[in-house]
Amino acid sequence: MFESLSEKLEGALQSVTGQGRINEVNVAETKEFTDNVKEEATGEEVLNSVTPGQQLTKIVYDELARVLGGELEEIEMADTPPTVILVAGLQGSGKTTFSVKLARHLKKQGHAPMLAASDVYRPAAVDQLKKLAGEVNAPVYSIEEDGEIVEDAVRVAEEAVEEARRTARDVVIIDTAGRMHIDEQMMQEVADIKTSVEPNETLFVVDSMTGQDAVNTAKEFNERLDYDGVVLTKLDGDTRGGAALSIRTVVEKPIKFASTGEKLDALTPFYPDRMAQRILGMGDVVSFVERAQEEYDEKEAERLQQKIRSDEFDLQDFYDQLQRIQSMGSIKELMGMIPGVGNKISDLDIDDEAFTHIEAIIQSMTPEERADPDILNGMRRRRIARGSGTEVRDVNQLVEQFNEMKDMMKTMQKLTSQGRDVSMSNLMKKLTGGGGGPSPSPR
Repeated sequence: MFESLSEKLEGALQSVTGQGRINEVNVAETKEFTDNVKEEATGEEVLNSVTPGQQLTKIVYDELARVLGGELEEIEMADTPPTVILVAGLQGSGKTTFSVKLARHLKKQGHAPMLAASDVYRPAAVDQLKKLAGEVNAPVYSIEEDGEIVEDAVRVAEEAVEEARRTARDVVIIDTAGRMHIDEQMMQEVADIKTSVEPNETLFVVDSMTGQDAVNTAKEFNERLDYDGVVLTKLDGDTRGGAALSIRTVVEKPIKFASTGEKLDALTPFYPDRMAQRILGMGDVVSFVERAQEEYDEKEAERLQQKIRSDEFDLQDFYDQLQRIQSMGSIKELMGMIPGVGNKISDLDIDDEAFTHIEAIIQSMTPEERADPDILNGMRRRRIARGSGTEVRDVNQLVEQFNEMKDMMKTMQKLTSQGRDVSMSNLMKKLTGGGGGPSPSPR
């Protein structure tokens, strides 16, 4: 997200390069900020070791992080279980999917969540919740009588809390009904549920791609519900960053989670400082490393490093790494975490299914062929192409790219052993076929 805002800020920051003092003219060119940045930056003496652009970047970064909330604000857990979390928002905002994502997130933290199906009007809403919850092994509480869903959202919420106490579930996540637009019936029902179960957290879910409408909706829901935090969904699209900044400013409530894709693992706590870095094109290396740490342990990393050092990295290892990378999230999102890359790929359509044919080709090989691609003669390559539903040229291209990647790994190992830095721009050129891929701006 934040591509439009990022480009404007980046252009404004570049405009002060080479000037000896930050002045009002420089600051005015950002056009995106209030007097806070102007007051902080105007007349600021530039340190000998940094450029005006770098210093202004730091000032803008600090202000962005402050406006976005300053620091992570987590779910307020109850002293006596269960913790009750009420989820509200318009239809189509992603409430149901978020509820299940949150259940998965809390399970990973050691909690035992239960979902309450209080969206009792939308056709198949309860079935949708049960299907998604089944994927993360979280129970769903609903009420049916004579085979029909009981249309009493407050009763479902109340009984779900009691059921959680009885079954030692320490978190109840209540998925509520939404409408395409705000109406009195919807707002009154959510307010009644809140009054009845007194949730520890009320979270407002909003589609970040709706721009100014997201801000207006956030304001109306807050006036009625006085919610505790905001959840931004669909942050994997081309979204206006102003929506997140405006919501935080207008309602003065923290953004607690960001949903970055359709998969149930695509949910991250909202770190204002990390988001500020991404807005300014600095990437988000910390989040990238945290994702990687979830997939790799020290023994696996050392084993992989040893295979690279001894030139034993083969196509089976390559296949395994593809599987791990895909489990970390969408490729575009991961690339957006690399400093200097995010803004450069905002207009690119990066298809996560692009790996499918590569995986099919490798799966069509024998263990011997995966271990030693050099034995792949013409007959073997034709067999592999038939087995994977691809062309021989696709097999040839994969083998060629794999060999180039191994050469690049050797080069990186050699440079690292010599204590030399490996340029991201050079690596990107290799990965993009020498086309001069994006390189990070100096910070």
